[in-house]
Amino acid sequence: MKVLICDDEENIRKLLKRLLKLEGIDSDGAENGLSAQRMMSEERYDAVIADLRMPGLDGLSLLRWIRGEGFRVPVVMISAHGDINDAVTALKEGADDYLVKPFDPDELLIKLKGLIKAQNLINAAEGERKGEGFIGASSSAEQIRRIIERIAPSQATVLITGESGTGKEVAARMIHDLSSVSSGPFMAINIGGVPENLIESELFGYEKGAFTGADGRKPGLFELASGGTLFLDEIGDMPAALQVKILRVLQEKKITRLGGTSEIPINARIVAATNRNLEDMVREGTFREDLFYRLNVVRIRIPPLRERPSDIPVLAQAILAKYSENMGMRIKGFAPDAIEALSQHPFYGNVRELENVIERAMIFADSDMIELRDLDLRHSLGHEPSKEAGTVAEAESLRDIERNAIIRSLHRWEGNRTRSAEELGISRRTLITKIQEYGIDL
Repeated sequence: MKVLICDDEENIRKLLKRLLKLEGIDSDGAENGLSAQRMMSEERYDAVIADLRMPGLDGLSLLRWIRGEGFRVPVVMISAHGDINDAVTALKEGADDYLVKPFDPDELLIKLKGLIKAQNLINAAEGERKGEGFIGASSSAEQIRRIIERIAPSQATVLITGESGTGKEVAARMIHDLSSVSSGPFMAINIGGVPENLIESELFGYEKGAFTGADGRKPGLFELASGGTLFLDEIGDMPAALQVKILRVLQEKKITRLGGTSEIPINARIVAATNRNLEDMVREGTFREDLFYRLNVVRIRIPPLRERPSDIPVLAQAILAKYSENMGMRIKGFAPDAIEALSQHPFYGNVRELENVIERAMIFADSDMIELRDLDLRHSLGHEPSKEAGTVAEAESLRDIERNAIIRSLHRWEGNRTRSAEELGISRRTLITKIQEYGIDL
């Protein structure tokens, strides 16, 4: 991550450089807009901080040049003059935020990090950055991306596990997009969403006269996905009788249409997903052990959103960008208290629930920012998924309360362990021990 600081006051440049360095962010300084133009032509930056008024080429002219040249970087304008007209003009010209000197350094950092993450997400959504299709800022999200990048070029069968709404299909599509068959089709079927008597014909296809109503030949998804990827979602809901046939397909790479006699070779890559515990199902005798091992060549577990709260602000920005375009709205971001409320919410419905909350908030927003009052978290799920959804519901224990309190505190203090420990009334060493004990990932 690298930031360009453009300000004619040397002490401001030095101060901001030290501030960013403490956060592990590299930066360069430019004394005016002309220098900034040269440096941006030679170096890639993730964001720009620019003073509004400078001799030579001022900040507003630099902003116009940045947008005119097509640089996709967040720009934060700063000024010692608190004229509201300056702020309005800068924002209309494409600035992402505006701060008046002297400003709170923490506020600048929070805004800067949020803007950079949001732009990265927009780039990922548009496919500009290979391998960033699975969105998130946590180490869990980064690990998932690394695994996908590693296994995508192979033809290995992949099993993706996780609760409903965590992004299993997003991961499957990313595997396809980074694979050697990315130019081929991506076909998906939700096993649990198709009536049992129709699943077989959907997967294998049928010949004319195979059953009542079969008026012609129809290829199945295994054929249609040839040369690409077939995504079998909710594989744990597959009927026992069909499990045998799927196992044979995985072993022999051939299918026979219903009512047909000839075998048809298939070369689709298989990616399966489930929100159920297949190991438990194998022990209970409801899922074939041999099929499980055929599917479980590469395993990717996607944690629920409540285990990776640091992903919520990043996902929220990406969802906002998507719906802003689809709904023709120009909502730029979230107020700090709105982001904090989202980050503290458990979201037992995961990303799907987060999308619903944000879509509703956009409809009721009165400005270009989503405020806390626009969010309605009262009607979202207030309990963990039931056993039928593939997870074990547990009453909130003292350990749960302590773990959630630590997560909320760490998020409020942007991961600063010293400040979080002070807020929680424990030592920093104890906090670190608790983080390791609970496996907290921020």
